[in-house]
Amino acid sequence: MTELLSAPGAAGRTGEPVLEIRDLRVDYGFGADPTHVLRGVDLTLHRGEVLGLAGESGCGKSTLAYAATRLLPPPGLITGGEVWLTDREGRRADVLGLTDAELRAARWRDVAIVFQGAMSSLNPVFRIGRQLADGIRAHRPDLSRADLEARSAELLEMVGISADRLRAYPHQLSGGMRQRVMIAMALALEPQVLLMDEPTTALDVVMQRQILEQITELRDRLGFSVVLITHDVSLLVEVADRIAIMYAGEIVEEAAAHDVYRRPRHPYAHGLLGSFPPLHGPRRELAGIPGAPPDLQRLGPGCPFAPRCPHAMDVCGRVRPELGAPRTGEAGRAVACHLHDDGPSGPGGPLPPELARS
Repeated sequence: MTELLSAPGAAGRTGEPVLEIRDLRVDYGFGADPTHVLRGVDLTLHRGEVLGLAGESGCGKSTLAYAATRLLPPPGLITGGEVWLTDREGRRADVLGLTDAELRAARWRDVAIVFQGAMSSLNPVFRIGRQLADGIRAHRPDLSRADLEARSAELLEMVGISADRLRAYPHQLSGGMRQRVMIAMALALEPQVLLMDEPTTALDVVMQRQILEQITELRDRLGFSVVLITHDVSLLVEVADRIAIMYAGEIVEEAAAHDVYRRPRHPYAHGLLGSFPPLHGPRRELAGIPGAPPDLQRLGPGCPFAPRCPHAMDVCGRVRPELGAPRTGEAGRAVACHLHDDGPSGPGGPLPPELARS
C-alpha cells in the first residue's frame, strides 16, 4: 500500500532546501493600526533535517507555522513575503501564490501539520479509522475501501498503535495515543515537510521522550523534513539538527543545535537555556529572564529585547539589530545582537564571558 502513495523524483536527494521562508510578515487586525506579529522572518528547512523553533509563548512560533501553510485564521493577515515549497518531483512553488485548488492538493501531500491540541483536532464523533481514511480519500479517490483500511492500519502500526484501535473513538485513547494518531494522519500521504506545533506540551515527560524518539525514527525511515515548534529548548537539543530562536516576531539566533545549547550568542537564547534544568552535569540554580515579552503594538525602533537584556547599550534602544554572522566568525550561525556587530553601531569591545567563544 505504501508504494501506492509514494512518488519518484526528488525523494532520493538530501541537503537541498525543501522549505524557504523569505521576509514573511503577518499582522493581526485591520485598519490603520494593526499589530505586527511577524516582522520579516527568514527561515530555511533542508531535506531530511529537523529544524527546532523555540521561544516564549506569544513570540510568533505558531503564527509562523499557520502563515506558512495559509491556515492563519482571521484577524491574521499575511502582508508580505514568500514561502517556497519544493515538492517530491523537485518543483518549487510559492505557497502564498497558489490557487485554492493547488493549495488543497499540496496540503498533506507535500506539507502537513500536527496541531497543538490532539483532542480538539480529532473529531469526537467519528472513529479513528474513518478520520485517517478521509484524508487519504480526498487525495486518492481511486483507492478502494479495502486499500484505505489497509493503509489506515499500516499508519497506526507505524506509530506504535495496534490496528484494532481503528474502531476506537478519540476519547477511548490516551493523550499520547491521540498525539500519535495525529502524527500518523499527517504522514498518511508521505509529505516532504512536517510542521509540528508543540506536539508534546500536554504529555508527561516519559511520553514526550517516546513521541520524540518516534518522530526521529520515522524521519530516518521516510526521509521527510520537520519543523518542530516548542518553548522548551532542552527538548530540541536531543532531536533537532538546527535551532532557530524567536523573539517578538523575528528570528534572533540560528545555529546548529549543539552550538545553541553549548554556546548561545544572543542574550535571549542564553536566558532561555538558563530557564531550564541541565540535562547532564551538576545542578545549578535556574536564572530565568526578568520582565515580560514586549507589547507588539508599542515596539520602539531598537532591539525588542533591550528592556530585559542585562547587556543593553545605548545603541540597543535606537537601532534594531539585523540577523547576520557574529563577529566571533562562526560559520553556520546568525545572531541579531549589537554585541556581535563590528559595524558602526556595534561596540567592537570584548564580549561578556557567557556570550563569548568557549
